[in-house]
Amino acid sequence: MGDGVLSRITHHVSPFTMSLSDPITCAMQSAVDTGVFPGAVVLIRLHGRIAYHRAFGHAALIPQPEPARPETIYDLASLTKPLATATAVLLLLQDGRFKLEDPLQEILDELKGSPIGTATVFHLLNHSSGLPAWRPLYERVADRDRAQPGFLGSPEAKRMVLDLIREEASAYPVGACSLYSDLGFMLLGHWVERLAGCSLASFCRERIYARIGAAPLFFIEKGRIMADGSEGRPVDLRLVAPTEDDAWRGRVLRGEVHDENAAAMGGVAGHAGLFGTAAAVAEVSGCWLKSYLGRDDVLRPDLVRRFVARQDRTPGSSWGLGWDTPSVPSSSGTLFSPRSFGHLGYTGTSFWIDPVCELEVVLLSNRVHPTRNNEKIREFRPLIHNVIYEELIGGRQSSI
Repeated sequence: MGDGVLSRITHHVSPFTMSLSDPITCAMQSAVDTGVFPGAVVLIRLHGRIAYHRAFGHAALIPQPEPARPETIYDLASLTKPLATATAVLLLLQDGRFKLEDPLQEILDELKGSPIGTATVFHLLNHSSGLPAWRPLYERVADRDRAQPGFLGSPEAKRMVLDLIREEASAYPVGACSLYSDLGFMLLGHWVERLAGCSLASFCRERIYARIGAAPLFFIEKGRIMADGSEGRPVDLRLVAPTEDDAWRGRVLRGEVHDENAAAMGGVAGHAGLFGTAAAVAEVSGCWLKSYLGRDDVLRPDLVRRFVARQDRTPGSSWGLGWDTPSVPSSSGTLFSPRSFGHLGYTGTSFWIDPVCELEVVLLSNRVHPTRNNEKIREFRPLIHNVIYEELIGGRQSSI
């Protein structure tokens, strides 16, 4: 339970100290003070109402300090997987366009004759396709760019990434276990675009973000912002928090995706590339939760409940379909119910949803600014989720 964690915080054994008068605020400010991240935005919703929405610290430290604001836009990194790719897959599924057990090669002809071609959409969503976790594919694309200037980030580069993934040796047999794989979701992004007949960015904007008013929530494709929300409003890039002082690109990244493989693919990819505010993330989070509870029909409730549930057919896995569930240990802490679902992003982003008590927690930061060599958020994430749960729900774990 959470008593031990809270005791360590309040007795200053942990560096993340807090005051009993406002535990959430003090824990967040302490995280800034101890260098967990330069700044962050937290949005908490309980029973459909905003209970807390506040910014802390700085959006930028270099070249000059800039304060974080609730309207700060963050590189969402792997939150792209559930917020864009898995949502798009669910919409196509409820349209009757495919079945989860359909082999990938039925849509992606390039995969015929390869082991990954026999894997299914289920396997990609569940990280059980056999693909390795990650490869620096961008280096191969960059090599081609040196011979063909302008190749990096082009549609041809995106197709090259598909070919490179096709040639990857399997890390294990399809379906044998789960291994979190960026490569699998890169492939899934290609699959969505082929089946939908448009870019992942366009599909998500038109089918989900505009419909529910999730803005600003967008991809940036080779410097061109894909319009967000229902009105296609222009985005002020000054609101985007910078990420890393990146040696590969030779600059502080701002308004361009941090993930190198996504950058090599032009900025729109199934595993990373989405940008947005905490409020915009919460709109999609709320859509999933309301559909889970049968209070909305944007997403089919039975499919939502299947996607966010742990898939027991994969041995030793905590993964649902595009979503993670609490494990031991979990970034959601120790108090969220076993029915909870969420996801993390490499840049310092996360969101967790507990449908039992209708609690949603969105935490956006740029912990990779100015360098990715900062892992303090690993310890902080479970602590802040326990603090939030204790403050708003109480110390007793949600029942199943």
